[in-house]
Amino acid sequence: MTSSATDASVIPGTTGVSSPLNRQSSVVAPKFPLRFILTATSLVGPLHAYIGLRLLPALELGGTGKAIGVIFLILCTVLIPFGLLSRALARQFDERLANVLTWTGLILGGFASSLLVLTVLRDLLLLPAMAVLTSGRFHVLEYASAWVAAVAALLLSVFGFFNARRHPQVVNVDIRLNDLPPGLHGFTIAQISDIHVGPTIKRAFLQRIVNHVNSLESDLIAITGDLVDGSVHELAAQVKPLAQLQATHGTFFVTGNHEYYSGAAEWVSELRRLGVLVLQNEHVVLQHQGDKLLLAGVTDYSAHHFDERQRSDPIAALIGAPKHAITKVLLAHQPRSADAAQAAGFHLQLSGHTHGGQFLPWNFFVRLQQPFTAGLHRLRDLWVYTSRGTGYWGPPKRIGAPAEITLLRLLPAKP
Repeated sequence: MTSSATDASVIPGTTGVSSPLNRQSSVVAPKFPLRFILTATSLVGPLHAYIGLRLLPALELGGTGKAIGVIFLILCTVLIPFGLLSRALARQFDERLANVLTWTGLILGGFASSLLVLTVLRDLLLLPAMAVLTSGRFHVLEYASAWVAAVAALLLSVFGFFNARRHPQVVNVDIRLNDLPPGLHGFTIAQISDIHVGPTIKRAFLQRIVNHVNSLESDLIAITGDLVDGSVHELAAQVKPLAQLQATHGTFFVTGNHEYYSGAAEWVSELRRLGVLVLQNEHVVLQHQGDKLLLAGVTDYSAHHFDERQRSDPIAALIGAPKHAITKVLLAHQPRSADAAQAAGFHLQLSGHTHGGQFLPWNFFVRLQQPFTAGLHRLRDLWVYTSRGTGYWGPPKRIGAPAEITLLRLLPAKP
């Protein structure tokens, strides 16, 4: 189904298609996930044992120091799984205790991740050194490299924490499109993505983002998925600032995979109630200074794993579109929608999902799943911009992939 928009007066919900995401469903609160904790602990435990065996003897801390180190690694093993259980903790404990356990688990998870990577890199360095250094020099290298790994992991975690929690910076991107109508020259889109309102990102964080986006005075605002980590019941009050978003042609949203983890149908209804227009394999046509822009949105690339009827489909999003040439922009949470978007004839795709890797070295692993990690890329006739995300997921940590609010400007291609 399509709708035309001559200004910012598109009515939320009028572009919706009949689907399970448009129907309310009851959510039964799950029991405290003891099995998850035991499974996670059994996976994390051996990794911490490896860290302890490789670092603690080399640090030469003495008996007391080693005991403290062992206790710390045990606490990490036990507490890290709690970082991913904020909803279950809130049901079982006092709110303040639940928050402390969540924050502690997530911060320790980020620290342990860096410490594990640095420990592995240290061992890779020591392996050839063992063959060329004398025992005395090798012992010095073992000692020094162990302290470097421990201190570097701590410093990276502190830096990553402040980098994640600081206000996202605005990234200005010019998109040059062939045959761009004169009325769309300079058309601006403010993109935010992957905020992950939930365990550690709350209303105040989102309010700062909304205020900054509004200050950009863009023609359109696009939210490209993974807005929340939690149900409407838990987070409705935290996302209320979204109702304050202002742009000439309104605010548009497409689902990400985390919406499906959190009750996508309820979130679609709640966002529409807040005045956000949700596009689910459909489009709107916007009139701007005498010319038309087709804006489409698809459900998340993985939506069919939750409901086959919600399969992401850029071609379906164009059903009923004007026959004549028109600039076509697609909102798609995952960059890997790009092949289908290019085949469907879109000129620009805006995505998120990757977080730019969020912190090293995981940005290298993103490339195993997604064609693009961050920034502007070209896929034949299609431009694809992948946001590094405006919030973060899991550990409050960003290294080498700062959060962003993106301001995209459409310009004609250079002759």
